Order: sequence, then structure tokens, then C-alpha cells
Amino acid sequence: MGYDFSVKGLTVGYQKIPLIRDIEFHMEPGEILTLIGPNGGGKSTILKSITRQLESLAGTVYIGEKEIHAIDYKELAKQMAVVLTERAQPEMMSCHDVVALGRYPYTGRLGLLKEEDERIVRESMVRVHVEELMDRDYMTISDGQKQRVMLARAICQQPEIIVLDEPTSYLDIRHKVELLTILRSMARENHTTIIMSLHEIDLAQKISDRILCVKGEVCSHYGTPEEIFRNEIIYDLYEISEDTYNLNFGSIEIPKWEGSRAIDCEQPGTDDERVEENGVDEFVISSAGSGIETYRKLSKMGISYAAGILYENDIDYQVASALAKHVVTEKAFEPISDRALQEAKLLIDKCKRVRICDPVIGSQNHRLQELIDYARKQGKVL
Repeated sequence: MGYDFSVKGLTVGYQKIPLIRDIEFHMEPGEILTLIGPNGGGKSTILKSITRQLESLAGTVYIGEKEIHAIDYKELAKQMAVVLTERAQPEMMSCHDVVALGRYPYTGRLGLLKEEDERIVRESMVRVHVEELMDRDYMTISDGQKQRVMLARAICQQPEIIVLDEPTSYLDIRHKVELLTILRSMARENHTTIIMSLHEIDLAQKISDRILCVKGEVCSHYGTPEEIFRNEIIYDLYEISEDTYNLNFGSIEIPKWEGSRAIDCEQPGTDDERVEENGVDEFVISSAGSGIETYRKLSKMGISYAAGILYENDIDYQVASALAKHVVTEKAFEPISDRALQEAKLLIDKCKRVRICDPVIGSQNHRLQELIDYARKQGKVL
């Protein structure tokens, strides 16, 4: 069933200069831990230190009850496979040969592969969909293909633990999903412990059992995705604004035009004063996701716009609140109020054009039709 993996009081750095102190975490077999944080924060340094690629400055790493430095390299290679960003550059080796390197901890002094070893090599390459590269020169394939070949080599080792540094780098979306699916399958079916760093925090949120946030001289947070993926933690970790990253969607939005900001309907001032301050070129009427494409298009074109009337739990609201200059909102599951309707009409009076993005209209938001009729009477509907 594998071994527990523990890090206690670890300090890592270079040339005896500490970079990150007091790193601690514990993993049970089959768990997935992902390190997240800004570039240069020390994620790769931690991974190199827990795999003996880099000498740690203090603390201890355990596989089971055994301290990692007490395990000889050949035995360690049976227990742990490592795929770092600084990949090997083997000359005159086929992809098959590179993957087969993963079997050498199990071969004799001559390193000769037996039939069983060859079977494992083939199965490992098939698992990551690189079997067609078997006879290709490793140095001639793309970076994305090299990434998958190195994963096949790690799988070929049949380790208890796999450590990967940015394994999704260079991969297109299809192969990102395939790679992470393979890792999840290994964790669940083979009880393989997975430790990796990822830049795509939306993927980290979906695949991980544990998250370690790396920033500054300490690991700022450690816990489950539910504990870590909170606005205040992620915004502080990456020093980004709420408008830039949407935790609900795991999506990134380019900041809205010219530094404008969405204005809360409860801000001081009358409806007329708020509308005058937030004069816009266009008003977008949508619901249930029908306006997202338009919001992004108008933002790319540099056109100022308002959106509404949107419920606070509407999928459109999640994007409009980040990109629109002004959003007219209504509380979730409540009928559209006179206040919201009047505010939207005032914005329509001030704008040049109105876009209607095929909104879904039901019993609660039926007054959207009243707003659409009002815009048409003004002759502003595109």
C-alpha cells in the first residue's frame, strides 16, 4: 500500500543561505500534493531538496519511518521517481532508451533488460500516448513530447512516490488533461503519492488533495483545496486583484478598460449621480451566461459598457463584475426591484447603444422584458 511521506522542519536554500524555512507536511499513500505560488518563490528548490537533488540546510525528509538520506540511491530510485524541469539531454538515444532508464534500478550490473522490463517500458509509453515515438531520437522531438516521455520513464520505475516540477509545461490542453488524469489514476488505483508544482492553479484546485502555498521565507498556507482556495489567500499569494482572478470559475480576466471599476448599487449618491459618474457607450442585457462572449469582446475593443440586470448568482455576473464599468444587480432569487429597473433605465438613457444577448427570461426576472422594450422604444438596440 506504499509509505507515508513526511517533511519536518525543512529549511532549503543555496550556498548555505536559507530561502524557505520550517517546511512541514505529511502525506499518506495515494495523496496528491501540489505546490503553488509565484515564479521564483522556491517551489523548485523545495522539490529538489526533498528528492536529494539539492542538499537541505536543516530538517528531515522521511519515506515511511526511514530518513531519506539513509536510503541508498538504487533503493531510493525504486521508491521515488523524479521529473524536474531541467530534463536530461541524452545524445544518440531513442525515446525507448530514455524510458528504459527507469528500469535500471531493477537490472543487474550490465543493465540488460529482461522481457518483463521491456513489457513495462512499452506499457509505460502507451499509458502516456508516446508509443509512436519509441524509435525516434529523443533530441529531435518537441518539448511537449519530451515531457510525456519523461513521465513514461518515471512510471516505468514503478515508484511509490513521483515528484514532478511543472509537469504541464509545454503541453497543450489535451495533453495537460491526459497527464493529470494519468497521475490521478496512479494515485487512486496504485496508491502512488504525487508531489508536484503547477502554475495552473485552476488545475491544482481540481486535482489536489493537499495544497502548499510557497511565497517568501515560509510556506504561507498548507491544507485542502477547500481551505486554501479562498479569495484572501489566493489574492495575497499572487498579489492580484479580485478583478483578475475568479475563484469560482478558476478563470483569469484581463483587467477592465482604463482602470474603471464596477460600482456597487449601494454606494452613496442618487441613481442619477451614479449613472453620470459611470457613463458608458453601451448597455448589455443578458443572463445565464449569454453575455460573457460580448463582455470580453467589448473589453478587448476598449468600449465602456454597463451590464444588467444581473442576479448575484448569475454566471454572467461573475465575468461582468470583473470587466464591466458598471453592473446593475439584484439579489439572488428575488424579483427585479423598482430600484434596479430604474437604475438600468437611467444607464440606457445615457448610453449610445444597447446590446441584447438572448437573455433567459423567467418568472423572477420577467421585468427584463420591460427593460428590453424600453431600450427599443429609445431606438438604441443594435
